[in-house]
This record gives sequence, structure tokens and C-alpha cells, in this order.
Amino acid sequence: MAEFLARGAFRMETPVKIKGYAAVVGEKEGQGPLGQCFDRVVEDSHFGMDTWEQAESRFQLEAVGLALDKAVLTNEDIGVICAGDLINQCIGSAYSMRELAVPFLGLYGACSTMAEGLLIASVMTDCGIAENTAAVTSSHFSTAERQFRFPLSYGGQRTPTAQWTCTASGAVILSREGGTVGVAGGCIGRIADLSVSDINNMGSAMAPAAADTIQRYLAATGTSPADYDFIVTGDLGLVGSPLLVDILLKQGIDISAQHSDCGAMIFDPDTQDTHCGGSGCGCGASVLCGHFLPMLEKGDARNILFAATGALMSPMSLQQGETIPAISHLVHLRKD
Repeated sequence: MAEFLARGAFRMETPVKIKGYAAVVGEKEGQGPLGQCFDRVVEDSHFGMDTWEQAESRFQLEAVGLALDKAVLTNEDIGVICAGDLINQCIGSAYSMRELAVPFLGLYGACSTMAEGLLIASVMTDCGIAENTAAVTSSHFSTAERQFRFPLSYGGQRTPTAQWTCTASGAVILSREGGTVGVAGGCIGRIADLSVSDINNMGSAMAPAAADTIQRYLAATGTSPADYDFIVTGDLGLVGSPLLVDILLKQGIDISAQHSDCGAMIFDPDTQDTHCGGSGCGCGASVLCGHFLPMLEKGDARNILFAATGALMSPMSLQQGETIPAISHLVHLRKD
């Protein structure tokens, strides 16, 4: 059973196993530095559907289906699936889950949702609520831009600190048995808000939340950055990543040798014009499932902290003059 260490932090007596995982991405993501890592690259941003929202649901379904195939399971074997996205009311997840007929918990943690889903699904598996659970998230450039910024046809100029919402989905199947990689612990995030209000500078808004969660987990477990092969953040990008390192360094914690950021990794900023990198629920999820989980499975890494980050604003809150509250949930992944 899970052992609670401090506020929000816990570890598993026996890691919950990752039985299958998959990453499905769009054409731009497939052209990036990690293009060969993903299970499928979909060149049609509509995925054969009538709308981008429907297309995002198809990305989720494809990722879940591929992950189930790897786990040698069917949707009927899944007791609970935790899913979320960026679209209002999480309709991307709701419309994909109606086709699976699996007990469904809809989540919203913005770009931190994959880590949130993994935490909830692993704890539910650990305590025996379900033998097999799943976590899946997605994002789509066109659905997110239309909702949070401007209509695509507007042709607005993107600021230097802006990030590119990934068209991608990642899915993980968790089980009480099977597999050599598992969830060994985690830390539930707290809201951090340093009064950043620029929707095009989310890396700066989210970095303090990541720093808080990482620091709390290290303190609760009595470990140091050197105990981990990688400390991975979801999508702080090229602005937020060095800010995170600097915040922790001022607390006497140096993660510079271990830190990697999915948003900084998924695109080539010099050739793909993505400014500060990738973002979106699908960014961290796809890089986790396409790059880091295979690394653990092959034994190229043994301990990874995955701290996905989310900016919890809405267009309305920003129009009302609110700042951007942020959160970061952390999952400790370990190779046995």
C-alpha cells in the first residue's frame, strides 16, 4: 500500500506496474527531434474527422488502443480510466471515452494532467479498486489556439516567449502485476502564483510550481537530485526551464545535471519556428510515453521524476485581470 510521507508526498511499498504505453502525435511533432520515438505520426490534423475537437478525441482513442495492444488487454479489462485535455469541459476526453464504455474520471490540471492521471490511477490500482487502470491526455494546436488565444485565421503575431501547443496524445496502462517499470511514488502539487498574467509566458508562471513540488518530494523522501537519472518537467519550455533551475539553486538544490523539459525537447526552435518550445497536455504525455518510458524499459535509466506542469487560467479569468495560478504534480518512475 502507499505510504504517505508528508503533505502531498507518498511512496509505494510495491511499485504499480506500467503494462503498456503509447504516444500518437501530429505531423509537426513527428518532424521534430523526437519524431522517431512516437508510435504513430498522424499527418492529417483533422484525423479524418469533421472538426479539430473530434480529431483530438481520435488521438486519445488511438493512443489508448495502441497502449492496450502492448499490454495485451482490451478496454473491458480496464477498471478505471483517468483522462483529460484542454478543451472546455474536457470534451475531447468525454467524447473519446463514450466509445470505450470504461468507468471514467475526467481530470483537468491543464498541462499537468498526465502526471495527475498517473497519480490517481496508480493509487486506485495500489489500493485494489481496479486490477488495471489507465491514464491518457491529449492536446491539439488548433483546439487550444482557438480557445485560449485567437482564431487561427486571425494571423496574430506570436511573442518570443510563446510556446506551441502540441497536437499529441499519450496513454499509460497500469496494473498490479506485469512489467518492469512502475510508479514508485509521487507528490501532489500546490497552487503557485507569482502574479504572472501574460498568457504567452506560461513557462515563467509554471516554474515556481515545479520547483515547489520537486523540493517537497526530495525533502519527504530524503533524496537528492543525484539519486535520479532525469528530473523531467512537462512543458516549461526554453524560458521556464532555466528559471526552474535557478529557483531551486537558490534553495541549495542543483538539478542542472538531471533536468530535461518535454517542451524544450519536442521541437527544434531553429527550424520549426516554435519559439519557446512545446506545451499542452499532449506534450509531456507523448514525450513521456515516446522517449522516457522506453528508456526506463531498456534499462538506460532507472529512476526518473516526471513533474508535469499546468497553468490553470481561463480566457475569462485573464480578461477579468486575474493572474495565472500554476500547479505541478510529480510521479516517481522506477525500473526494477
